[in-house]
Amino acid sequence: MFFPSDPVIDAIVRGLLLSIIAMVWVVLLIRTNGLRSLSKMTNFDFVMTVALGSLVAGASQASDWPTLAQVGAAMLALFVFQNISSRLRKSSDKVESAMQNDPVLLMKDGKICHEALKAERVAQSDLIAKLREANALEFSKIRAVVLETTGDVSVLHGDTEVDTRLTENVRDLSQK
Repeated sequence: MFFPSDPVIDAIVRGLLLSIIAMVWVVLLIRTNGLRSLSKMTNFDFVMTVALGSLVAGASQASDWPTLAQVGAAMLALFVFQNISSRLRKSSDKVESAMQNDPVLLMKDGKICHEALKAERVAQSDLIAKLREANALEFSKIRAVVLETTGDVSVLHGDTEVDTRLTENVRDLSQK
């Protein structure tokens, strides 16, 4: 592609240049599409981020210009699809519920919801580790632990009750 007489130097230069081109392209797409592009608000966002990373890797290994162009087009398609899907989710509750899982309550008022741990395949030891990460000191002060749609775990703890707005869309499997 660049140094046909020396394949090693060609591979190094190609890897460097194509990686830079791919990263500049991604930055341009993010600047155009907005900060939402790489957020982790939904499971689709997570897949978008992983796919984008894979495409950047593919771009850095492209052996010719058409392959690089195809990877660039695939990146553009991901951003366009994410933009369209986020607009659809925002405008329709039905689309949002079809595209996104509900968050799940793993712990409530100091008590572990074993049904939720089992249903979501979360080990109790993982839950306890998340409590430590959140600096929770007493089970009795843990108001709620939520497995978010992104796979993150939110720990709400303290001496006051949780505002119901913070848990209004959270599934509580202990009440079934």
